[in-house]
Formats: sequence, structure tokens, C-alpha cells
Amino acid sequence: MVSGCYDLLHAGHVAFFKTAAQYGKVHAYVGQDQNIKLLKGKAPYFSQEERKYMVGAVRYVEKANVASGSGMLDFETDLKVLKPDIFLVNSDGFTFEKKQLCEENGVELVVLERIPEDGLPARSSSGSKKELKFPYRVCLAGGWMDQPWVSEKHPGSVVVAQIWPTLDFNDRSGMATSSRKVAMELWGDEYPGGDPVRNAQLLFGAENPPGSEYISGSQDHIGLLVPGLSRIDYDGKYWPAHIESTVDKETCEWLSSVLHFAPLQPRPEGYNPILSKNLDPKIIKRLGKSGEVCYEAILKKDVKLLGESMKDTFLCWNEMLPYTVPAWVMQEMETNYFPKYSGAITSGSGGGYIIFPSEEKIEGTIKVKIRY
Repeated sequence: MVSGCYDLLHAGHVAFFKTAAQYGKVHAYVGQDQNIKLLKGKAPYFSQEERKYMVGAVRYVEKANVASGSGMLDFETDLKVLKPDIFLVNSDGFTFEKKQLCEENGVELVVLERIPEDGLPARSSSGSKKELKFPYRVCLAGGWMDQPWVSEKHPGSVVVAQIWPTLDFNDRSGMATSSRKVAMELWGDEYPGGDPVRNAQLLFGAENPPGSEYISGSQDHIGLLVPGLSRIDYDGKYWPAHIESTVDKETCEWLSSVLHFAPLQPRPEGYNPILSKNLDPKIIKRLGKSGEVCYEAILKKDVKLLGESMKDTFLCWNEMLPYTVPAWVMQEMETNYFPKYSGAITSGSGGGYIIFPSEEKIEGTIKVKIRY
């Protein structure tokens, strides 16, 4: 048994099916359209029936089916009905939950390395999309300081890092995907040359034309276009008073090595984090300070201080804008992350990814690479 989205079917999928067929008859389960939209924040390029047809047409596949469930383990009920001898995943699709499910049902789990057919390049679904030539950005501390109605109460810092597009991050998950789409309207799928700060200004203007009801914060645009790690200082204006960046190889590689991403659901439709505001200058001072401390921690390679600064930002969000952090997200943080690690933050306040630092190898988490 194998499972997956199998959207944009490519040579890597065929190579995977070919290898899987060496273990026995391959039964493939494709994710439902609704579930893929739930997990990724957007609908697949091809419908579930089209994907089922394409996968079933591959000669190495005995039979293709549409998974009956939802969530990350949408194939769970199907596995219990099919009772396969083996469940196969690629190494980048392995999770602890899949391992546990197989153990509970007496199914052997086989993890394959992504090895292309001889003479062909390695392919993944994410890598097949041209848009992935353009980087993403992650905000690690101080988020919301880029809004004047926040930083006018007290100045402070935001810390962002530009990251390589090694996977297709979900929409509505705080990874600046909306700003990134505008950037690709300007520059196509190529990262633009020239002064990155000037390019960030152009992107800020393009996403926020005159008359915009909501102004997208400039930390998104700076994070997408300025390489490496940046501390952005705000003092009541849309554009920052100061930007300090580093592309130091050792620093960026250290940060890449300690950051872990754990997927949550994307923010729901209708999510409005600013329905209620508590703009206490003391809270905002703490929020801005957390950004300053975060940047210092990374330069010092201090994983404990880094986690604490991320946690401080998250807790300030909860106090300053009570609707930013749903109760279920706070419970997840308090139960599974704050007790185990020095701190954590969510990429999108109300969903997206839980980001936490650890020098230990954590199975089932997503790793990113800082683009320096």
C-alpha cells in the first residue's frame, strides 16, 4: 500500500511505484480533493478522479483508489480494510504517526530513499512547480510590529529569515504566500537581481496600492527579498526605520539545523485576528524586545534563548490580540511544546506550522534551509 496526493504526476512518482512493485502488488490511495485543500490550503491541480485515473494507468500500480478519510492519515480506514503486508513511504513522507499506525495494525513499514531512474533527474511534486524558484520567508519573533498601530505605541523589532523553497508551504499559514504570489506577478518565477531592499519596497507598493483597506506588513516583503537573517526595527511607520541583516554562512546553517516545523491546519476562512485589540504599551514593548533578543540569540547560536524569544512573541500575541491564537492552538503549545522545548511559535498565529528550535533530531518535523 502507498498513499499520497499524486498531483502533477512526474517521473519521481513513477520511479517510486516501480520500486514499490518490487515488494508486491501496489495498491495506491490518492487523497480526496477536500482533504488536500484542508491540508495545503488550496485545491489540487487535478481532481481526485483524474489523479486516480493517472496513477492507475501506471503499469507498476495494481490498483488505484481514492482514500476514504481525512487529515494526515486519510488512508487509515483503508489500511485496516486492505490489510496490506507492507506500507511504503519515501523518506520525506515518513512520520511517527504512520509508523505507529503500521505497528498497531501489524503492517511492515518500508521507508524508501528518493532515487531517480537512471539518466533522469530527481523529482518531487514541489520541485516540479516553477514557482518554487522563488523563496519563502519565516517570521521568528516580533510579528505584528510592522503594523503602525502597534509600533506607534512602542518601537521594536521583527526577525525574519529568507528560506529556500524546498517544499510547497501551505497558503493561509503565515508563510507570506500571498506576498510571494504578487512577487511572482512582478518577476515571474525568478528571484530578481538588483538591490534586495529596493525590490522589497517595490513589492510592498505592488501589494498595497492606494486605497487598500488592509496594508500587508513590510516584514513579509523584506523577508522574501532580503537574503539570510534580518532584524527589522519599526517605530510607528509602515516602512522600518532600520534593517540589519546577516548572510554569514555559519550562522545561517546553524539556524537551519535547529529549526523544526510541525504542521497545523491552515488558518480557517473568515479568520480575523484584529477583532479585539489590547494595545498596552507594556505588552508591545515586550513583543518588540523579543525580536531584538531573537536576533541576538541566533548570532550567539544560543538555542535556549532563541526558544524563549519565540515563546515571548507568541504569548504577547495572545495578550495583545486575543483572537490571534485559538484555544486549541494554545492547548497544543502548552501540552506538547512549551514543556519539552525552550519555546515555540506558530507561523500563522491561528494555524500554519508550529516552529520550535532544538539541537536534537526530531522525527516527523519539516526542516528548512536559510537562503544566504
